[in-house]
Amino acid sequence: MRTLKKTRVKICCIGSMQEARLAIEYGAAAIGLVSSMPSGPGVIADGLIAQIARAAPPAVSSFLLTCQPEASAIVAQQRRAGASAIQLCDRLASGSYAELRRALPGVAIVQVIHVHGNEAVEQAVAVAAHVNGILLDSGNQSLTVKELGGTGRTHDWDVSRKICEAVDVPVFLAGGLNACNVAEAIRHVRPFGVDVCSGVRTGGKLDEAKLSAFFDSVENV
Repeated sequence: MRTLKKTRVKICCIGSMQEARLAIEYGAAAIGLVSSMPSGPGVIADGLIAQIARAAPPAVSSFLLTCQPEASAIVAQQRRAGASAIQLCDRLASGSYAELRRALPGVAIVQVIHVHGNEAVEQAVAVAAHVNGILLDSGNQSLTVKELGGTGRTHDWDVSRKICEAVDVPVFLAGGLNACNVAEAIRHVRPFGVDVCSGVRTGGKLDEAKLSAFFDSVENV
């Protein structure tokens, strides 16, 4: 049995410099900055994304969440944002991971896998060799208006655990996490990190009491 190590926490849907500072103060290893999406919470302007990414301390990763399907568009977006990581919330339809790596040296590439069943294991294994990390979420890419994150729904953690055991890159677990279930999720899935948006918010705003409770739950695993 693997020994559980300290689980990293990524606070997503950061909406302001104040929210970024609060998340970092409580111990966030990464912050998520959401660019234009077909649906879901937390979208902020490109200029604000760049401002927050520039202000993030070196030890804290800034994730640019993008739904762009073309590698060239992702490269242009990241260069404007200056984030230290790009989170691909949809599949690449044009270009390749190799193209992203060549154009963005030193920028981490994290691919989102939306978990619906055991097919997600095959998807994760197929991309693992090409990316720096994988994030497991509960969106739905088959809808007319795609859900690419921020649904507040959990998914099958048994599948998520299989993915963690099958790949050699860090895996973040997202989807419906909050202070009440994150400890159970960590014990069951054993991810490298957890990602939370709605579970630490009230009325769309970062809630310090919920944030504190979330970190307490993670620390007590």
